Amino acid sequence: MGKLVIVGSTNIDSIESPFGKVERIVGGSAPFIALAATQFDLDVAIVSVIGEDFPKQYLDLLAARDIDLSALEIVKGGKTFFWKGKYHNDLNSRDTLATDLNVLADFKPVVPNAYTDADVVMLGNLHPNIQLSVINQMTKRPKLIILDTMNFWMDNTLNELLNVIKHIDVLTINDEEARQLTGEYSLVKAAHEIYGMGPKYVVIKKGEHGALLFHKQQVFFAPALPLEEVFDPTGAGDTFAGGFAGFMAATDDTSFENMKKAVIHGSNLASFCVEKFGTERMVNLKREEVNKRLHQFKTLTQFEIELQ
Repeated sequence: MGKLVIVGSTNIDSIESPFGKVERIVGGSAPFIALAATQFDLDVAIVSVIGEDFPKQYLDLLAARDIDLSALEIVKGGKTFFWKGKYHNDLNSRDTLATDLNVLADFKPVVPNAYTDADVVMLGNLHPNIQLSVINQMTKRPKLIILDTMNFWMDNTLNELLNVIKHIDVLTINDEEARQLTGEYSLVKAAHEIYGMGPKYVVIKKGEHGALLFHKQQVFFAPALPLEEVFDPTGAGDTFAGGFAGFMAATDDTSFENMKKAVIHGSNLASFCVEKFGTERMVNLKREEVNKRLHQFKTLTQFEIELQ
């Protein structure tokens, strides 16, 4: 059975969208990634930090999905990272109303001994130095190191980000971030610029417009499934990353052809995430539902054509 170790934030979120409002629910990159990854047959561990105010019901929720929480540090007397945001009507833009780092500000991750030989390491969106410290704790080179980042780190810690990017295999970012990181508007040119920084593979997420996978001269595109309703896009990118990393860890195959399947699995799981607020949809997601929607993805993209 494959092993996946995930480093990321574990939040308490308050979210408002045109479809409603929720207060103090579980959020953060680590829970979203882990919940998606548990759809596959593998050992999953979270490396993260919370305060004593983190509701026990959410810990029980994660533990019930067989997620290893032994490296989830609980800071005595501390407060959990808190984020509050409001989405606009198009759900593509949002206003951040509050960001309180709290215990995350002093987070020093410690990878459990049982996972220092993990097959796949998923570095969720955090300070690049934290991401690098996890890589340095691995006792052997993982088969795949995947890193997710965002424009905040490009704006404030670019040198540190470029340093950690040298050590990874796959970079996942959105289209805006790819353009900012490289200075290239063309995503094909941006991917080639990123190869020069270290990664062998680049995944560029385009939200409701799907995702692109690049490797040398090879390109693969996965669409996003058209949905009747989208309640909350929070965590969709992390859910995509969890599906991608989980499939790669479970299949023990790092080829481009297998990575194409991982992109589809990531897109498929992300399509569920947005149907409810926070992690609500992912917690109760059944394998039968996942498989049924995978067939929809196949139908969406399959066609026959006669070439002259």
